[in-house]
Amino acid sequence: MIIRIKDLKNSEFEEVDLRIFKSRLLNSVEKLKETNPTTKNTNNQIEIFESDLIPNQQNQNEKKDDKSEYDVRKRAHNYVPVEPNWTFDKLIIPDKVLDNINTSLSILQLEKKVFQEWGLREIEPFPRAALNFHGSPGTGKTLAAHAIANKLGKKIIITNYAQLESMYHGVGPKNIDAVFYAADSTNSVLFIDEADSLLSKRLLNVNQGSEQAINSMRSQLLINLERFSGICIFATNLVENYDYAFETRVKHVLFILPNEDNRKRIWDIHLLPSIPVNDNVDTQKLAEEFDSFCGRDIKNAVIEACLRAAKEGSQFLDQTHLVSASENIVESIKALNESKGDSDRKKNSEVSQEKKNELADKIKKKLAEKEEE
Repeated sequence: MIIRIKDLKNSEFEEVDLRIFKSRLLNSVEKLKETNPTTKNTNNQIEIFESDLIPNQQNQNEKKDDKSEYDVRKRAHNYVPVEPNWTFDKLIIPDKVLDNINTSLSILQLEKKVFQEWGLREIEPFPRAALNFHGSPGTGKTLAAHAIANKLGKKIIITNYAQLESMYHGVGPKNIDAVFYAADSTNSVLFIDEADSLLSKRLLNVNQGSEQAINSMRSQLLINLERFSGICIFATNLVENYDYAFETRVKHVLFILPNEDNRKRIWDIHLLPSIPVNDNVDTQKLAEEFDSFCGRDIKNAVIEACLRAAKEGSQFLDQTHLVSASENIVESIKALNESKGDSDRKKNSEVSQEKKNELADKIKKKLAEKEEE
């Protein structure tokens, strides 16, 4: 089978769209081979003329292609799969959030039935499980990624934006290719933390090399998402402007602060059986009193309380240790927020003064023009 795409050299398609088209075309052939025995041995007869897909791009010779593939495999060694740190039963999140996650994961078990037998592949040829866990820090996004890998019996590859970007031109997109190659070849869950910059809108007016670099990384990420058949999870804190391409390709799951029942469960889980807990410890009261705590705050409170008890030489961890540690965390959060507020007010004041100066300059300029008249 020979597939040739012509007359696109002068089109207005973006390079990323054409590459995605190529990826989808190849995936369609693979699906055809699975369902039609007569196409089983057509692997070496498929040709995509990439010079026709991408404007002004010369055909690459085989030696360069081999070198590029070797480079991806070599870079993939930087992304090593590890055993997940947490099990799924440690994931304490609202039922609605848990249901969203389970529904997304079911695509792996039910793909054949739903997309082949029931024909949904007609409306979604490339079903995928790409999730974006977004919400405040400490609400369980990282724990959830590990828990999902544990539930699926897979290892997890953990990376973040800082590890993928590069000061050298063209390296960032190669790192994107490599991390997806590593996840695909090892059948691992891919977790990309701190992905806010990757999922933001692509820049339209690119003036600097760094802006071009992030645009290239976002485009390459889209290409890899199209052809990746595993689980890819992003974690973001706040993305004000998602790129539309990611909005439609990634399922967004909001992680919120735990309610009272979930806070109690989190307190109970963190008070391990190995900790000598006094009978006066009441996790229900802790959940009620410290209602602004996220899971990370509770973990830190338990660690600090245990350190306090051990330092005092106490035989048991009691309620006073936990309350004291929790109050200390509340004060720390309050001080941090006040400091941030002062910084924001200072920044706003500076911006306001800058605007006043601009206005004054404009008035002076107009007055000078009138005097000349």
